Amino acid sequence: MPRREIRVTGAAEAPVRAALTALRATLGTPGRFPPEAAAEAERAARAPVLPSYDATDIPFFTLDPPASADLDQATHLSRRRTGYRVRYAIADVAAFVAPGEALDAEAHRRVNTLYFPDEKVPLHPTVLSEGAASLLPDRTRPAVLWTIDLDAEGRTTAVDVRRALVRSRAKLHYAGVQKDIDAGTAEEPVALLEEIGRARERLEAERGGISLDVPEQQITEHDHTYELSYRAPLPADGWNAQLSLLTGMAAAGLMLAQGTGILRTLPSVLPGGAAPAQANGRLGDVARLRRTAAALRIDWPHHVSYVALIRGLDQRDPRHAAFLQECTTLLRGARYTPFRGGVPPALTTHAAVAAPYTHCTAPLRRLVDRYSSELCLAAVAGRAPPEWVSAALDALPREMAEGAQRAATAERACVEIVEAVLLKDRVGDVFDGCVVDVDEHRPTLGTVQVRTPAVIGRIEGERLPLGERLRVRLTEADPAKASIAFTPA
Repeated sequence: MPRREIRVTGAAEAPVRAALTALRATLGTPGRFPPEAAAEAERAARAPVLPSYDATDIPFFTLDPPASADLDQATHLSRRRTGYRVRYAIADVAAFVAPGEALDAEAHRRVNTLYFPDEKVPLHPTVLSEGAASLLPDRTRPAVLWTIDLDAEGRTTAVDVRRALVRSRAKLHYAGVQKDIDAGTAEEPVALLEEIGRARERLEAERGGISLDVPEQQITEHDHTYELSYRAPLPADGWNAQLSLLTGMAAAGLMLAQGTGILRTLPSVLPGGAAPAQANGRLGDVARLRRTAAALRIDWPHHVSYVALIRGLDQRDPRHAAFLQECTTLLRGARYTPFRGGVPPALTTHAAVAAPYTHCTAPLRRLVDRYSSELCLAAVAGRAPPEWVSAALDALPREMAEGAQRAATAERACVEIVEAVLLKDRVGDVFDGCVVDVDEHRPTLGTVQVRTPAVIGRIEGERLPLGERLRVRLTEADPAKASIAFTPA
């Protein structure tokens, strides 16, 4: 999935840097890698464990934001007589990180890469994550190579996964790929991204899955300063995400067949769907969503499924955009679920994917993916997982939950800090906004989305018009508290 490009440079950003330094201290984010871990990374970068299978003749490409250097995935797409072949190469972190050593222990402390506007706190030392282990163009790299055959409708017919040497030929970015596909100038391995992506999107709709295309705030550096904007996902973002979902679903299938694994699960609380017992506490989210739809004057008949409703919305409509933002509440509660001994867990599916699914495509940036790769390699080889993998399964859910909470807190706080700095000299000014949320228990409190500059903040006032455009006055912008507030003008 695409990552935010959040960078801060230059002396003018001192207030942001001070606030971000304080944020990192509050979150307890790791600093430099311990000397032992850094030394291990340097040695591993010079002498990784290389596989015997050579797939460097396959012209892979990567698709990421332009500034990214930690490239986890490389892709090659081709036609078969009866469908398609998806080759998806995943960076093989286990070729560099030895279990039980200092570098492995540090990865378990960090859990995932954290992205701040002024710096990145990586899961692995950059000599690996942006160097020897990254699938950079024109570099031979060890990888976990997935080969997934699809029929003409995009359904999976065969899956293979093995270690291999791969070599990317091109580092592509979303806007460039979208432009080439739209112009009809993309070469077939890239052009097939649309064909296969759309086929997988149709299957997603058929099984009741949903991908929310919600515009996100992003911070970008511009002329030695910074700015906020909203980035609406391109179709190419979604098509590429479908390949990651495809691989994660294939991985979950291998784990379930083998009887040992770790799934990414989310109970279903969608209207018209079965709600597992553990989801009952979240049914209020569905009722709240229906009330929000009514307040936004979005017609949601009881016979219309949630999936059908979402697919008919237009994010350019402020009311629809506000509702899509609220829909993200149904994605809360996802967790990692380990199992072993041939006994599957009570819940094996992820409600948004509408199928068994696991994380396995981003091992440079997310700890659990290294373990998923090892579980799948063992399943295909017909052998038991390595002991170091089995021993880690029970602790991984807690580690990943703590890491995810830290990452989410950091991301939102970063945006709020930049918002406050941008607006600190504009208290009292009036802006055009749209109320995107109202507290159901305190209807005078809500959330407003301002288009220019691209900020989202709290608003307090009588009779807040959910989903409506209105003029709002800035009443607070405090970088130290990462806080901004508005009131109706």
